[in-house]
Amino acid sequence: MKVSILDQAPMRAGETAKEALDDAIRLAQHGEALGYTRYWIAEHHDFPGLACPAPEIMLSAIGAHTRRIRLGAGAILLPHYRPYKVAETFHLLATLYPDRIDLGIGRAPGGAAEAAIALSGNYLEQVRKLPDKLEELLHFLRNTFPDDHLYRNLDAAPVPAVPPQLWLLGTSEKSARLAAEMGMSYAFGHFMSEKDGRALLATYRKEQNRINQRAEAHTLVAVAVVCAETTAAAEEMAESQLLWRLLQEKGRSEAIPSPSQVSCYPYSAEDRARIAQMKEKMIIGNPLEVRDRLYGLTELYETEEVMINTITYRLEDRLKSYQLIAEALKI
Repeated sequence: MKVSILDQAPMRAGETAKEALDDAIRLAQHGEALGYTRYWIAEHHDFPGLACPAPEIMLSAIGAHTRRIRLGAGAILLPHYRPYKVAETFHLLATLYPDRIDLGIGRAPGGAAEAAIALSGNYLEQVRKLPDKLEELLHFLRNTFPDDHLYRNLDAAPVPAVPPQLWLLGTSEKSARLAAEMGMSYAFGHFMSEKDGRALLATYRKEQNRINQRAEAHTLVAVAVVCAETTAAAEEMAESQLLWRLLQEKGRSEAIPSPSQVSCYPYSAEDRARIAQMKEKMIIGNPLEVRDRLYGLTELYETEEVMINTITYRLEDRLKSYQLIAEALKI
C-alpha cells in the first residue's frame, strides 16, 4: 500500500497564517522522513481556518525544503484559471524538482461565492467549460495540439524532462468518467463525499478499459484520519476538527477551535447527532485500529494508495498521528 499526505494548511485559533504555512513545510519534511509517497496541498480562498490560496507557491517553497517526496496540488481549481498559465506553472515546478511533481485538478469553488466571482467571473459557466479547459491543459502538458491549431507551436516553457503526473480529483460519476476519458489518474475524496466511492472507482476502471487509456493511470482514496496511542486520545484530538466542521455548516467561519473552546461549546442533541454522522466518514483510533481500517478501505475500493488528511488543534498531534500511521503500516 502507498500512503500519502493531503494537507489543507489548517490554522488553529490564535495562530497566524505564517505559522500555519510554516507548519505545512514542517509536515512535508516529516512525511518525507517517515516514507510517505506524496504530499499534496489544497487550494482555498478566504476560507477561515485554511491558509493556502496558491498551492503552486507553497509547492515551490516545500520543494526547496525536501528532497524525495512527491509534491502536488490537491487540487488546482481549473475553473478559475487559463490552462496555459497552469501548464507553465507546473512545467516550471517539474523543471525545478525533476520527477517529483503531481498536478491534481479539481472544479470546486474553493471558497465563498464572492471569491469565485472575484477569481473567475461567472464561475458556473467556467465549470460547464471544464472538460474543454481540461483538454486544452492536457494538450499543453503533452504537446499534442493538432497541426492546424492556433497553439500548435506554443510551448508551455520551460518543458521539463519528466512531466508532472496528472490527476483529476472528484466525488462524482461525472468526474470519474472524465478522468478516464482524459487519460488521467483519479483521486476520490472519501472524506468529503457521501457518494458510493466503490461504484465511482469501478466506473473509472470500466471506462478506462473501454477507452483503452494509458497503463500508468492510477487511483487513490483520500480519507480523514486521526491516530493516537489510545482510542480515547484520538477521539479527544478529533474533537477540534469536528466542532470546526459543525460551525462551518452553521455559517460560522472560524479557525480550528482549541480544546478549551471545544469543552465550553453548548452542543445540542442535533449537534451530537451530526457529529456522529461526520465520524462515520472518518477513521479515528489507535494505530492497530487505524491500520486495519485503512487496509479495509484499500480492499473495498480496490486501490493501491490512500491519502491521509489529518486536522488537529496541535501541530504536534498531527505529526504524531502521521508517525503512528507510518509505523503501523510499515511504509
